Amino acid sequence: MPGRDNVIVGILALQGAFAEHQVMLQKLSLKRRVVIALVRQPEDLDKCDALIIPGGESTTIALLARLAGLLEPLRQFLKAKPVWGTCAGAILLAQAVEGAKKGGQELLGGISITIERNGFGSQVESFEAPLEVEGLRESNRPFHGIFIRAPVVLSLEPGPTDPPIQIISRISTSLLPAGQTAVPDDEDDTDPRDPRTIVALRQGMHLLTTFHPELTKDDRFHEYFIRECVLPTLSRASSPA
Repeated sequence: MPGRDNVIVGILALQGAFAEHQVMLQKLSLKRRVVIALVRQPEDLDKCDALIIPGGESTTIALLARLAGLLEPLRQFLKAKPVWGTCAGAILLAQAVEGAKKGGQELLGGISITIERNGFGSQVESFEAPLEVEGLRESNRPFHGIFIRAPVVLSLEPGPTDPPIQIISRISTSLLPAGQTAVPDDEDDTDPRDPRTIVALRQGMHLLTTFHPELTKDDRFHEYFIRECVLPTLSRASSPA
């Protein structure tokens, strides 16, 4: 609604780290107050200006969303309003996935990439790494990336009418635990064209991170989502045609 002094951010609260996102959003100090809505059924989406899909188990989140009658409402929401997916949420936002469980993986789409589940390895191969992130407040200060069964971006596939994809953070394989890499040893992980080093990107109003900003004490990614994705979309929506 034009003229509102608050922003209503939904968090898909079916499974995974939705409570951690809620805590991070509550920490933000912005000119427009952030109101949090936990989304568990279609009518919860109607009041939201934006949505966060948390980390967790992507197949389980998709199944619970189907049982709640949320899959199609979520796909329609993606067409009009900003959505940020972290880890499992990133998988759900992809247009295609590799390494899905037997029976396949339902996706919401919205971002023109192919992604691989558990691309950096299993739970025991989880790791943490400092990340340089374009556009964050205090961008010269690294962001602490927490990767838990993290997916890997395999390819960027924007169509001719899709918004361009903006890469905002990559990881070098030199920061990965010994013996672990998303890029084969005979390939150059510093090649800026290699999508497998991408850990955060934007396409239009949507944001994707393959790691878990909500598990840190650093609220800069949540601020970035509101400042760079949500508020500009609200401004365009409220402008006269």
